[in-house]
Amino acid sequence: MDIGKKRDANWTAPTPQNTPLSNAPIEREQLARPTVGTIGEEEEQGEAADAAAALLPNAALTNMIQDRLSTLVGQSSGYIESLPAEVRRRVEGLKGLNVDHQKLEAQFQHEILALEKKFASLYAPLYNRRKQIVLGEDEPTAEEVEHGEAVDKDEDDEDDDEASLAHLSISTDAPKGIPEFWLTALRNHVALSELITERDEGALRHLTDVRLRYLDASSEAVPGQAQQGFQLDFVFDAAHNEFFSNAVLTKTYFYQDQVGFSGDLVYDHAEGTQIEWTSPDTNLTHRLETKKQRNKNTNETRTVKRLVPTDSFFNFFSPPRPPTEADDVDDEDLDSLEERLELDYQIGEDLKDRIIPHAIDFFTGKALQYENPDEWDDEDDFEDDDDEDEDDDDDAPAQRPEPQECKQQ
Repeated sequence: MDIGKKRDANWTAPTPQNTPLSNAPIEREQLARPTVGTIGEEEEQGEAADAAAALLPNAALTNMIQDRLSTLVGQSSGYIESLPAEVRRRVEGLKGLNVDHQKLEAQFQHEILALEKKFASLYAPLYNRRKQIVLGEDEPTAEEVEHGEAVDKDEDDEDDDEASLAHLSISTDAPKGIPEFWLTALRNHVALSELITERDEGALRHLTDVRLRYLDASSEAVPGQAQQGFQLDFVFDAAHNEFFSNAVLTKTYFYQDQVGFSGDLVYDHAEGTQIEWTSPDTNLTHRLETKKQRNKNTNETRTVKRLVPTDSFFNFFSPPRPPTEADDVDDEDLDSLEERLELDYQIGEDLKDRIIPHAIDFFTGKALQYENPDEWDDEDDFEDDDDEDEDDDDDAPAQRPEPQECKQQ
């Protein structure tokens, strides 16, 4: 993907390493504070401020200067060309070394990708075992339960004398598996929680598994087409899902064949499954609007219905497409598209690297303890447990109670 060709050479294509979870604006506190200048500097700054103020009333002149300056971005200052031939020869030699370095970086990234694929096959039996327990196809063994309880004891500072569940007799009327496991796990992810609406929850209650599969470059691959990447499979209980008929919804992310400037894999594009909604009323990505129209001549009325796009988690399967050279996109629309692409790639990476491997931590809320811990400050000293419980009850959202293991969100 190369959106940068539509803008300037400084734009960096999204990679698995540089896509932030949220595109938060830079706050004043995050900017470097200016140092106190000398008297001479203050005079120069005052003159510069006067010159800038003089340009403010003349918008046309200001725009002309900005346009002229924008054409200078990426152009040589002439410094390299002014160097002696012997020095310029050495510069070219360093460029040659950099080419070899980039080849090693590409090899490094592809070997990391191969290592991820290797361990994906090693993780597969654990994920299959998790699916069996979540769906109620099998019960965890006493040893598995004891290992889980040992983790809780190691992380809990207080002494917990609660009886072990390792040898608990399973009641015949107990709920099957772990109800709404994946819905809860997804809701406990910061970015995904903002995408999931109340209407989406009805369909996501039928989500039975989320799987990861890496793509392999085909021996018959077309040169120049992206082949490497990964695929996310969202498996649903099609027999009871009244919203759509798909048993599996997939989202596939493709990498470019070449690595980026920083040596990272660069995304090319993403593709999603076309959802087969059972009816217009169950289409969660659209809402049905009803409008009455009156005929001016006959005075008769009729009811017109139309589908209007709306926010939904299932828009995730209709990813934005990077613009091509032939597309005429203005800067404002391009900025919005870049933000959508970066968020889409980041969610895909989080599903691959965090949610699928550590789904139980997102289900219990433990993963929330590691979501930007620097953003949380202690406003008060620790209080008694009774007082803390009362405060939590007052502050908890009415529609979405927070996990018991973590009160931060």
